[in-house]
Amino acid sequence: MSDLSMLINGLKVTAENHAMFERRNPLDGSVATRAPAASAADAVLAVEAAAEAFKSWSQTGPSERRALLLKAADALEAKTPDFIAAMAAETGASAMWAGFNVHLAAGMIREAAGLTTQVAGEVIPSDVPGSLAMAVRQPAGVVLGIAPWNAPVILGVRAIATPLACGNTVVMKGSENSPHTHQLIIESFQDAGFPAGVVNYITNAPADAGTVVEAMVAHPAVRRVNFTGSTRVGKIIALTCAKYLKPVVLELGGKAPMVILDDANIDDAVNGAAFGCFANSGQICMSTERIIVDQKIADAFVKKFVAKATALPLGDPRKPDPVVLGSVIGMSTVEHCNALIDDALAQGAKLLCGGKATSTLMPATLLDHVTPAMKIYHEETFGPVKAIVRVNGVEEAVACANDNEYGLSAAVFGGDIARAFNVARRIDSGICHVNGPTVHDEAQMPFGGVKGSGIGRFGGRAGVHEFTELRWITLQTTPRHYPF
Repeated sequence: MSDLSMLINGLKVTAENHAMFERRNPLDGSVATRAPAASAADAVLAVEAAAEAFKSWSQTGPSERRALLLKAADALEAKTPDFIAAMAAETGASAMWAGFNVHLAAGMIREAAGLTTQVAGEVIPSDVPGSLAMAVRQPAGVVLGIAPWNAPVILGVRAIATPLACGNTVVMKGSENSPHTHQLIIESFQDAGFPAGVVNYITNAPADAGTVVEAMVAHPAVRRVNFTGSTRVGKIIALTCAKYLKPVVLELGGKAPMVILDDANIDDAVNGAAFGCFANSGQICMSTERIIVDQKIADAFVKKFVAKATALPLGDPRKPDPVVLGSVIGMSTVEHCNALIDDALAQGAKLLCGGKATSTLMPATLLDHVTPAMKIYHEETFGPVKAIVRVNGVEEAVACANDNEYGLSAAVFGGDIARAFNVARRIDSGICHVNGPTVHDEAQMPFGGVKGSGIGRFGGRAGVHEFTELRWITLQTTPRHYPF
């Protein structure tokens, strides 16, 4: 374990007064990392460095930006062992999840590299004779990216890669739970040779998050904000951005439904449910939280699903034996899930496997016969505790899937593809997969939710839309007639 540093204007720096905070391993409480506890003044310095660098970076050609991004992708992949170690120490993540994070994040950087020549506008016919009217996309300015701990490499990269491709400069605020993991991302961009000030990185103690974020949002140079995290914090970010009239992209919580129709292939549904429910111990915004299964096949599905879930290896991710279920982020998750289990069982749910945990090594837990009267029906667990709801027919399934404040990801399993597709179209979510898991992401896809799951979209050309300014510019090519 070594002390970390921030990056401002290409220089590794400490916080004002050399203030530090500790991130401890969730399993044994050992100190995983010590990171700078930035002040509001530190945050402003990072924004000002990005603002100065924007003057030249925004004028670079797409080929230059593409080349640097491709180098960053290679540099990121080269740090895979470091990411695996850092994620295990800081968040308790398995090596499998950490490796997947690096793989997808590198792909996201390469996709962003390809977007550098896709920042395009259009010529629009004008009613004014001789007027060449154009819609032009230009870099917006400084982008503030706020990334979470649960998929730290994927979501950290997503916060900055497309903004950079569009010609913006960035300040990334690392998560208090994974400052070392996020610093490795920044080091990858530095290794690639990005100019000083184009990419900046700050870390802060948990108690200072609100002050540090508002100081940056309030700065006139910050023109876009993106945040991935809980709906509770997302609302605070949205209010802060509204106060200063700053556009914001929010990707927030989820309570993803997986609908299993009566003609679904049960083995496919079991495999999709296991991955969607238990990848990273259920600590993913897209995690399957509600398994909505038709009563006609529920018993057969449950029997096979329990067998699959109980066979998933659980253990300390820092040890050599591979695990699927590592540690959850902290005892607060354990306490939250235990309370949901108690409430569900008290109201008639049936515990199929797993159960209440006493440490952050939580087993795969399934509760059957869950009803709307139970808290777990409505509340995001963000852990490996999952609800099975039995329904009769398509109409009940759709109503159940939509009976929630969230709307990020969803899935529908069914043998009749047209029927399953039509069910998918009726689900209120930004993302829905037919015969695929709720946990699925690709760099080029428009990623985001509806309702309490956020606003705006990351990914591909949708990201270009979010992180550029659309301007109307005209060129008068002939003498223009005026009425006076």
